[in-house]
Amino acid sequence: MTPEDRKSLLVDFNGNPPATPASLRLFEMTAGLALPQDYVDFLRYENGGEGFIGSAYLILWRVEELLELNRAYQVTDYAPGLLLFGSDGGGEAFAFDRRSDIAPVVLVPFVGMDLKLIRPLASTFTAFLEAMPRLSI
Repeated sequence: MTPEDRKSLLVDFNGNPPATPASLRLFEMTAGLALPQDYVDFLRYENGGEGFIGSAYLILWRVEELLELNRAYQVTDYAPGLLLFGSDGGGEAFAFDRRSDIAPVVLVPFVGMDLKLIRPLASTFTAFLEAMPRLSI
C-alpha cells in the first residue's frame, strides 16, 4: 500500500502517533512472537486508533495494549492461537490467526469466543484494511 493509498483509505480514521522501535521490540520479546511485517509497518505509521474506513468502524489497539487486552479477554483459554489486535467497536474482535504461518486476519466474537466461530477476513493485515469498506460485519 502506497502512502497515498493509506492516507486516502484512512481519511476518517483517527490514528495514534507511531509506535516506537523500543515498544515494538518490547512486545516481541515479551510475547515471544513476531508480528506480521505489514502490521508492524502500519504501527510505525499509526500505533492504533479508531474511526471509519468507508462505512465500517475500526478500533485498533496500541502495540503496548496487545498483551494486556489479550489476557483480559482470556484468548489463550477460549481461542488459543489467536492474537486480538482490535475490534469493530461492538461485539466482534479482529485477530491474527497464528496457527497459520501467514497469520491471516479473522473475526471472532468477544462473547462466546471460540475457534469454531472465527470468520476469515483477509490473508494479510494490508488486505484487511483494503477490504474494510466492503466488509459486512
